[in-house]
Amino acid sequence: MSKVLVTNYVHPRLISGLQELGYEAIYDQDYDPKDLESTLPELAGIIINTKIKMTAERIALAKKLKFIGRLGSGLDIIDLDAAKKHQVAVFNSPEGNRNAVGEHALGMLLCLANNIRRGDKEVREKLWNREHNRGFELEGKTIGLIGFGNTGQAFARKLSGWALDIIYSDPYLLYKPQDFNNIEEVSINQLRKDADIISLHVQLTPETNNMIDYQFLKKCRKGAIIINTSRGAVVSTQGLTTALEEGHLAGACLDVFHNEKPHSFSSEEHQLFDRLYAMDNVVLTPHVAGWTHESLLKIAEVLLDKISKHNRS
Repeated sequence: MSKVLVTNYVHPRLISGLQELGYEAIYDQDYDPKDLESTLPELAGIIINTKIKMTAERIALAKKLKFIGRLGSGLDIIDLDAAKKHQVAVFNSPEGNRNAVGEHALGMLLCLANNIRRGDKEVREKLWNREHNRGFELEGKTIGLIGFGNTGQAFARKLSGWALDIIYSDPYLLYKPQDFNNIEEVSINQLRKDADIISLHVQLTPETNNMIDYQFLKKCRKGAIIINTSRGAVVSTQGLTTALEEGHLAGACLDVFHNEKPHSFSSEEHQLFDRLYAMDNVVLTPHVAGWTHESLLKIAEVLLDKISKHNRS
């Protein structure tokens, strides 16, 4: 029986579904990547999240490997060229958590706009500062989406009834769904000029790595807000923090960071993140935008469907 290794916590439906497809599912949430070298030659498939990277060397070891499944959307942990060379199919599952990401991005934005984080803290401290916590409305604002794939479109749908303008920049978009005919595609320069709020929905690639740096941000409209639910390395933490401290940006909503392991921070990173964490106009969450109970099941169903179709092809 062909073996599939699953290395992260998943919905039980994924394991039972793999078994229904005829696979022996090796489900080990505590799997040590050090054991991969000995395990890979036996596998027909592997389903991973961020703790395991499928490098060219690992893919070459997996002589029986037919597919790699990614829990979520980011493909930067997989050497796609090596997978293609060895005829290994790669499946990700952005369809499974795009709604969760869209809802989370909107929630963070509303939290920032209405000073909810600060207001909640002050009320708990028995402080009653109404004027200090006066917020702003989304109505009439322009939101620019950089990247208009699964999560960008999901966020746009959440915003569709909010009486604001939505624009996007995505040179790789193959087609725009008909329900978005009222949303304008613009150049990245035009987006920076017009957008009051910029939300990032891109994969991490050499092109997008550190794309949102200090120079990029200084060319954005003064008082703009940045939302990042894509990949932490897309944004320069140093550049963002400086632009916030200088008052060029009005705020930021960040679910992802260039280093998401606080125990590994260098002394410079400790100082940098302390500056960021001290700001009232920043809303932070620990990479959970796509991390809902519902998305756990949806991701399982998406991967099973793609694996099943691949097996029939």
